[in-house]
Amino acid sequence: MKINKKFLTLLLLVGATFFFFNQPASARTVTVGVEGGSDEQIWHHIAQSPQAKKAHVKIKIKEITDSLQLNKATYEKVVDYNAFQSYGYLEAYNQDNRNNQLIAIGTTYLEPMGLYSKKYHSLKKLPANSKIAIPQDPANLTRGLKLLNTAGLISVKHPKSNKITLTDIQKNPKHLKFYQIDGATGPRVLKDVAAALIANTVAQEGGLNVFHDTITREKLNQTTKKNVNVLVGNRTSAKYPEAKKLIKLYHNAAIQRYIKSSFHNTKIAVHKPVSSLK
Repeated sequence: MKINKKFLTLLLLVGATFFFFNQPASARTVTVGVEGGSDEQIWHHIAQSPQAKKAHVKIKIKEITDSLQLNKATYEKVVDYNAFQSYGYLEAYNQDNRNNQLIAIGTTYLEPMGLYSKKYHSLKKLPANSKIAIPQDPANLTRGLKLLNTAGLISVKHPKSNKITLTDIQKNPKHLKFYQIDGATGPRVLKDVAAALIANTVAQEGGLNVFHDTITREKLNQTTKKNVNVLVGNRTSAKYPEAKKLIKLYHNAAIQRYIKSSFHNTKIAVHKPVSSLK
């Protein structure tokens, strides 16, 4: 039986076209930079999850333990995205690095800072002249002072600023005495002070829970919106289709169940437009 060559060629072209358009979407491998700790654990889980495979997203995790170097690596495209910083931290970084701007891709979580005490169970019982330990790094120092300002323990000049120091305290009615410490030592110094401001990851590592062991803590509202963590990219990676897929994966119901279970509900999921943080 003879087959017309033109017909055969057409048949082959149709078959090839059908095969091509019915293949799974090809996936570039994107690299997410982390400082380590809980963010590394979360993104490793996401990278290995069936949800990532179903979304055709291939993720590589790279640890860079210095925050400034991690942002630099993101700008220089050593990594495509990073997951470690709050929106306020990103804003401060961009202000100081006008030529190396980074972009917030989407929101992930709020990890509440708390004021912890082994001696007192309420703000009212905190006596005058109490010793308060506070992290010395600029980001957590700012955050701690904002929390005390919101709680009414002190008053600061510019509570919405991304950079607040002890010299910005205008009113201190209880004459609290502040001792700046390495943030990682917060749980260990609790026995020596009336209270200590401790970041959530450090608190968890010290066996503390921000919902059970604090006398005041951050809540998700307008005063804490700058503390919401964001996934960050550069001008190129922000345009990748994977950018939106990564945020969608983070907020996937199964992945959120894993995060809540692993971190005792202390990472409050925030699924809002980045514009709401401005």
